[in-house]
Parts: sequence; structure tokens; C-alpha cells
Amino acid sequence: MMWQDFVFMLGSGLSIVFLAPTLRDATANVPLGTSLPSMGIGFVYGLTFLSLGMAFSAAGAIAAGSMWALIALVRSPQGLSGRLARVESPVLFAHDLRRWLARRRSGGLPVEQYVAADRGTGCDTIY
Repeated sequence: MMWQDFVFMLGSGLSIVFLAPTLRDATANVPLGTSLPSMGIGFVYGLTFLSLGMAFSAAGAIAAGSMWALIALVRSPQGLSGRLARVESPVLFAHDLRRWLARRRSGGLPVEQYVAADRGTGCDTIY
């Protein structure tokens, strides 16, 4: 076994240990925008390590990707199945993509952002 294989496996194992409390915490909300890319990266790294003959690193990366998949399934604010199965989701994505492309072509119009006022602190200004 190469020492690098062991180091990568150890790193993936530590990430699993650090992610476990998120999976156990019933109040944790992890956006799909965080968990799904992390899951994909774990699986891609796993396959890459496997192609390099680094079986321990591959197992660790795939395990970390699986942990992210569980977090996406269990700890997403709207739930993975509810978020991805919505009929309008592809339509909204296409609309947002068209707007983004139009902004890119026109030189980048400013993005509108709205923040809700925090009434609890006495700061009622909306930016």
C-alpha cells in the first residue's frame, strides 16, 4: 500500500466523523446546493482513486460521498424527493438559466437582492 493511499483514506474517514453529528441532529438543515455537489465530488474522487489502484482511498471517498447523500436525503430543508420531484423545478431552472445568459450577453446587469427586515433587533431597514 502506498502511504498516499492511507493519507487520503484517513482524510475521508475524518470527514465522515465530522459529518456524523449533522446526520444525527434533527434540527440540522443542509441545503441541497451544498450536499449534492459534495456527494458528487466524493463519488468522482472515489472512481478516480479506484482507477489509480488506490482502493483504500476509493473506499473512503465513496463512503464520504455516501454520507453526503444521506445528509441530502435526510437533512435537506425541503427533502430531497420533494425538491427534485417538483414539476415546475425544470421550468424554473430553465427560466433562471435564460435570465443569467441574457445578463451575461448584455454586460451583466445588477442583481436585485432583497433582505427581510429583522424586527427583533429594532433594525427595520430593508436593503
